[in-house]
Parts: sequence; C-alpha cells; structure tokens
Amino acid sequence: MCAVLQIPRSTYYYQAKEYKNNNDEVTKLIIQIFKDSRNIYSQRKITKELYKSGYQVSRWRIGRIMKEQGLVSKYTVA
Repeated sequence: MCAVLQIPRSTYYYQAKEYKNNNDEVTKLIIQIFKDSRNIYSQRKITKELYKSGYQVSRWRIGRIMKEQGLVSKYTVA
C-alpha cells in the first residue's frame, strides 16, 4: 500500500495525539495562584507553580490569559 502511494510507513501508521482543551481549568488555577501570591507573581513564576502542579503551560499563554482577566503584577506597574 505504501509503495503504491509512495509514502513512508511511519506516515501511514501515524496517529495524532489527542490534547485536552482545559482553558477553563488553567484559567482558574492562574487566577488562584495570582491571588495567593498577593498580586505579586507574573508569568514566569506562575509557569513554575503550574509546572509543580503537573501542568505544562507556556509563558505566552499565561500572559494572554492574565491580560484577558486583567491581572497585572504589582512589580510591573511603575
């Protein structure tokens, strides 16, 4: 079959991974971590806290969620 179609066997047997879209759960955790830190933590520290909890979320995604929720760290405000 693969020889006829001229594709590698790995392409034929490839199965894409299913990712859970857990935006609501991650958003709740980000807000909770931010409030627990007394509005001090920014993207980098929240990333580390989520990683400790077993979530792998990028800094940019956390920044986007923080911006949508209106969360601003005390130290970023001049």
